[in-house]
Amino acid sequence: MAAQCVTKVELTVACANLLDKDVGSKSDPLCVLLQNTSGQQWYEVDRTERIKNSLNPRFAKKFLIDYYFELVQKLKFGIYDIDNKTFDLSDDDFLGEFECTLGQIVSNKTLTKPLVLRNGRPAGKGSITITAEEVKDNRVVVLEVEARKLDNKSDPYLEFHKQTGDGNWVMVHRTEVIKNNLNPVWRPFKISLNSLCYSDMDKSIKVECYDYDGDGSHDLIGSFQTTMSKLKEASRSSPVEFECINEKKRQKKKSYKNSGIVSVKHCEIIVECTFLDYIMGGCQLNFTVGIDFTGSNGDPRSPDSLHYLSPSGVNEYLTAIWSVGMVIQDYDTDKMFPAFGFGAQIPPSFQVSHEFPLNFNPSNPFCSGIQGIVDAYRACLPQVKLYGPTNFSPIINHVARFAAAATQQQTASQYFILLIITDGVITDLDQTRAAIVNASKLPMSIIIVGVGGADFDAMEFLDGDNGVLRSPSGEPAVRDIVQFVPFRKFQNAPKEALAQCVLAEVPQQVVNYFSTYKLQPPKNLAA
Repeated sequence: MAAQCVTKVELTVACANLLDKDVGSKSDPLCVLLQNTSGQQWYEVDRTERIKNSLNPRFAKKFLIDYYFELVQKLKFGIYDIDNKTFDLSDDDFLGEFECTLGQIVSNKTLTKPLVLRNGRPAGKGSITITAEEVKDNRVVVLEVEARKLDNKSDPYLEFHKQTGDGNWVMVHRTEVIKNNLNPVWRPFKISLNSLCYSDMDKSIKVECYDYDGDGSHDLIGSFQTTMSKLKEASRSSPVEFECINEKKRQKKKSYKNSGIVSVKHCEIIVECTFLDYIMGGCQLNFTVGIDFTGSNGDPRSPDSLHYLSPSGVNEYLTAIWSVGMVIQDYDTDKMFPAFGFGAQIPPSFQVSHEFPLNFNPSNPFCSGIQGIVDAYRACLPQVKLYGPTNFSPIINHVARFAAAATQQQTASQYFILLIITDGVITDLDQTRAAIVNASKLPMSIIIVGVGGADFDAMEFLDGDNGVLRSPSGEPAVRDIVQFVPFRKFQNAPKEALAQCVLAEVPQQVVNYFSTYKLQPPKNLAA
């Protein structure tokens, strides 16, 4: 399971045309930020400074907030006219508020909306503008390093260390070991500038060269110190070279010169885009749903069926659609989502289909919003006959065709997320493996949610966390793009937990795809 993708986002707030509650002067506004992640209680994150006598305040104090792609982070911005020194806002005049999700702000970059009163009515002509900016230094150092005439040691590798404020050295990168070679050429590698030297060009960097030993007692060949300013001078035509010095040897032997030369052939600082760079740069996430209508689900009219709609109108299929869809919808501007079923006999001829639109309209399979998917599912259910087998490859290949078409744009403008909800063991495993390996080369991720109590071992196999997935011909997936979770793990968890788990790997999958193919966000290219 990947670590959560957390990023710091800075929110800047400005207001216009606020209500004037003061007599003889203008309002003295302050903005308070509240957050609600559990669906229960709003809690205060922070508040801005108070600006005197302004109906059009631009607050200098920024809100710094952790951003998680896989959570719906509900925010509420409250504007108050502050006329006293108490911290409590209940005795101050309320000027209006605005509710949204952090995802909405991030995907729009700047959001301007009307303020409303607690009764839902407009707060006069008052409006709020919120601007999001990711807080980071996303510069990365790309290095190509080799060595020559190393001391008579045979399995060299390098370690790069940075110096902390208290003078200690911390290792930040280790190269691969090159066996039996006194003139090694290491593979090019990347280190974030912040990791290497706290983004300080003149901060000391220590490089140590070791001879690898299988028992862990690696011998130091030699070391040197440098700075980023010095490394940056390197070029292939004019490498920057350092003598590798072993202090113990130098003290023992008067004629000692060095233990070899380390040559930096290439050093380049590049800016590496993050997930937020792509989203804020105009990348759209396209969400498609595939629903399992095979016979093993049970007769939808029977309370034992996984497709049975409870008196409250829900089942595990709908819960999964709501949970995942509510997060993703903020990242798709038109909010039109294709939704398909597979494994059923469909009207009018009741032929088995493995990719039929829930709305039975092949030329326009789109549903309006997550509610549209839910409505189409409920309308479709009584019209189809559950059948089989459980084939995933047709729907994966369907979405892959759109993802392949998007690659023609040569920018990071589209990424596709396919949610498959299924009750059982997959039938076309070989074809599905081949389809996933093909999709791994495309801007696409696949989320599989297993409902019911079946044995989902085959699904775990498709999720490449335990090794690289291969097609039947042996071709490996170039990226891990499948995330599988059994719904039963989340039956008693808060409703946000399922989305949190299945979407946690998506940001890194998006970044890996676009950075591998060196695709820039469309707005970056237009700038």
